[in-house]
Formats: sequence, structure tokens, C-alpha cells
Amino acid sequence: MSTIDVFKLANTRAKGKRPNFLDDPAVERVLSITLAVAGELAVTRERLDTVERLLAKNDLLSQAAIDAYEPSEQEAQQRAMWHQEYLARIFRIVQQELEALERSDPSSEDVGATLAEGESD
Repeated sequence: MSTIDVFKLANTRAKGKRPNFLDDPAVERVLSITLAVAGELAVTRERLDTVERLLAKNDLLSQAAIDAYEPSEQEAQQRAMWHQEYLARIFRIVQQELEALERSDPSSEDVGATLAEGESD
């Protein structure tokens, strides 16, 4: 099994400074994380509902069988990997902010201000 850098995969982002809509950056982060979780949950619930309805409609699987299911060791490992990837997506904003602190890339606003200053000289 190859190692996947889940933070790298989940951490793709646009260049420049992240826009803030609220006064408190901590509240902004919590809102971002909450919306990421809400989006993930909405998609999952819709897909799960579809699968369960199709299974019941075609008499392939009962709700009781779904509730009684226990994953194999390999399936449990696959689920654990999925959990890591999921958490990386949810906490992407925190990871990006940590990485921004570690590097000295100027924001797009800083670059624009520098260019504007150069033009006025």
C-alpha cells in the first residue's frame, strides 16, 4: 500500500491572501471548517439515501443487514485512510494558515501595492 500525502492532496488552493468576511479570524476558521463538514455530509447523505433506496427497491438488501454489517480488516483500513483524507479536507484552512506562517510569500495585495508604488515613482 503506497503512502498518500493527504494534506498535500487536500491542500490545493488559489494564490494570494484568503479573503475574510467576518471580523474575527478564529470565527472565520470555524465557519470554514463547519461549512466543509456540512458539504461533505450533505453529499454523503444524498448518495447513501440513493443506494439504500435502490437496494430496497430491488430487494437486494434490508436495513437490518446494513445495520448488522461488520467490515473486514482490509475494509477497516480503507475506512481509516478515508477518515484521514476527510479530516485533511475539513482542516484544510488550518493547514494552509500554518504553511503560510512558514513561508514568506507575499499576498496578492502586497504585490499589487508594491507594483503601484513602483509606478508612482
